[in-house]
Amino acid sequence: MGGSMIDDDWELASSSSEVRTVVLVGRTGNGKSATGNSILRRKAFKSKTSSSGVTSTCEMQRTVLKDGQVVNVIDTPGLFDFSAGSDFIGKEIVKCMDLAKDGIHAVLVVFSVRTRFSKEEEAAIQSLQTFFGEKISDYMVVIFTGGDDLEDNDETLQDYLGRECPEPLKEILHLCKNRVVLFDNKTKDEKKQVEQVHQLLSLVDMVVAENGGQPYSDEFLAELKQGAMKLRNKREEVESLKGYTKQEILGLKEQIYRSYEDQLRRITEMVYYNPFAFVDDGMCKHLIILLLKY
Repeated sequence: MGGSMIDDDWELASSSSEVRTVVLVGRTGNGKSATGNSILRRKAFKSKTSSSGVTSTCEMQRTVLKDGQVVNVIDTPGLFDFSAGSDFIGKEIVKCMDLAKDGIHAVLVVFSVRTRFSKEEEAAIQSLQTFFGEKISDYMVVIFTGGDDLEDNDETLQDYLGRECPEPLKEILHLCKNRVVLFDNKTKDEKKQVEQVHQLLSLVDMVVAENGGQPYSDEFLAELKQGAMKLRNKREEVESLKGYTKQEILGLKEQIYRSYEDQLRRITEMVYYNPFAFVDDGMCKHLIILLLKY
């Protein structure tokens, strides 16, 4: 399957001139990459059904719908995987935000009906809110994969949630105003493939409308990036200075170092307010160092 083959009767509310950027997040093995491929209608992301996901770093793929609308899909590594090092996660957060230069229109949180909702997933959602701010929940859409399993058991998503929906999961669904869709990433039925993507993009359009047409843009990360840019400029100025004594140059470098430490302390204090946060001081250092490179 290549490109994005959309039925003639598929009419989304958005203008064909608009771009939609969505980010897939979720526990490794929940089917993020397979869901991305279903949205794109082609095998763009490496995916296999196993406990060890294939996607190892943030990656963006693009498709153009029949009406001309562009959809950017960003697949992420296991940001919900607590075995991943904080340095790696920090680097991936920066890369994800850099890929989504014009903002994120929806965060697609991928769960699976094949596995029980875990404490790690609950903590990861809280950590995302800590780092990106509570407002990120306004952009969340929940996707449950494994639609084929439910169909085999003659169950609907409502049936599943009626028996497998612990309080933390109910709270997440409440936060995102029950924007939820079921995906069957194994189906060969083209009508079903089109319909589930149609439902998802309709929810994405709803998210955009409810947020006044404005995509999510992490103001804190933007502020951090601006600060990092200033630090980089100062560093370059110091390195190009002539006519100054070594002592004076050392003094200027010390000022830059103090500015760096101030930024690091501010981020660290913010993330430590949440006991579930996986953003530690090592990750904070990496965020600043990586941002200095942009």
